[in-house]
Amino acid sequence: MSQKDPCQKQACAIQKCLQVNNYVESKCESVLQEMRRCCARYPKGRSVCCSGFEKEEREREKLKATSEGIPPSPQ
Repeated sequence: MSQKDPCQKQACAIQKCLQVNNYVESKCESVLQEMRRCCARYPKGRSVCCSGFEKEEREREKLKATSEGIPPSPQ
C-alpha cells in the first residue's frame, strides 16, 4: 500500500490559491512558502509534489555558487 504524499495538502492549497487569483503567483507567496517548508522537512524524493521545488532549490544553489565564484559540481 502506498503512503500518502506528505506535502499533498500544501500542493492542493497552491492550486486552489492560483485558481482563485487567476494564476498570479505573487498573490500566493504564503502558500508557496508553506510548500517550500514542507519539502525541506522531507528527504529528496520522498514527496512527488516537491519535485519542482527540489529543482528550484538546485537551480538557486547553482546560481549562488556561481555568484560566489565556486565552480558547479558535476551531476
